[in-house]
Amino acid sequence: MADAGSHSHDGHHDPSPDHSHDHGHGARRGVDKVVIAILAIPVLLALFDPMQVRPALVGAAGALAGTLPYILFAVIAVAWLKAAEAEGLVARAFQGHELRMILLAAMVGGLAPFCSCEIIPLIAALLALGAPLSAVMALWLASPLMDPAMFAVTAGGLGLDFALAKTAAAIGIGIGGGLIVRAFAASPVFADPLRKGPAPKASCCGGGTPRGLTVRPEWRFWTDAGRRTVFGRTAAEQFLFLLKWLALAYLLQSLMLAYVPAEMIVATLGGEGLRPVLLAALVGAPAYLNGYAAVPLVAGMVEQGMSPGAAMAFVVAGGISCIPAAVAVWALVKPRVFAAYLGIALGGAVIAGSLWQMA
Repeated sequence: MADAGSHSHDGHHDPSPDHSHDHGHGARRGVDKVVIAILAIPVLLALFDPMQVRPALVGAAGALAGTLPYILFAVIAVAWLKAAEAEGLVARAFQGHELRMILLAAMVGGLAPFCSCEIIPLIAALLALGAPLSAVMALWLASPLMDPAMFAVTAGGLGLDFALAKTAAAIGIGIGGGLIVRAFAASPVFADPLRKGPAPKASCCGGGTPRGLTVRPEWRFWTDAGRRTVFGRTAAEQFLFLLKWLALAYLLQSLMLAYVPAEMIVATLGGEGLRPVLLAALVGAPAYLNGYAAVPLVAGMVEQGMSPGAAMAFVVAGGISCIPAAVAVWALVKPRVFAAYLGIALGGAVIAGSLWQMA
């Protein structure tokens, strides 16, 4: 893995960005499908249900405005962490006793600003360096569920208590998964876990390889021109990314509130007990668009009668097993390890949803 950057002659660290990859958590050169969807929704409404155009746009704009403070907090937090190169803190999670590694890896995964694709080269490097699969699995399970931006958006859409509970679920599932792998490390499931061949590169997030496993963060990033550039670029990319996904999500939420009968939500995912929690966990992955877009949609379903436990199970199962996160695991490990990853994710989602249901 490349170092975090070169050092200039005056001794200052240069965190200049690597432009070999696109950035923006899914941004692509050319046509942006999310923007097309945002524009297409009011056009389709105008064609098939003109009376719904204004309520949909006004409702989405109002919800987006209410979320704006959380968006700004998330943007500043993530940009600061990137400019400071806080990714270097990950190295500390993979030093020392294995149980300590599992605990710290789960905490780093649940709190660090890594998206699902940025974690691919990081995991590949850690495995190549000989990090135990148990600690890597803890990081893998926790990292798709929560980061500073996700926490802010979740708190804004579903409440601070829900955001804290989801963070605890991310860390708890990471620890539990790591302990399971450690306990059965000698079993046929986890023996010789890695696929052969070169490690894949990140693609959906475009951030490239997280820079360095040994670099100490420089929290006073504004003293260095290169870091200020990273901060500004990251803030702009994060703001546009969150803005477009949340705009789409709030438009979809308005359509769901208008056209999906609340009785259907209540009948399917409402009520007490294990059934709605288990069902929400099972449908979480196929129905999961994006961790940020899921928040308004889940908020809308809760408003229509979705049980709290089902909401938690949905976001946890969907976050871990959604396509970007699952591809990251599939690309590096053999199918039996991948199956174990999905099984731990589903079990953790059901447990998290059941606990939240009882809270």
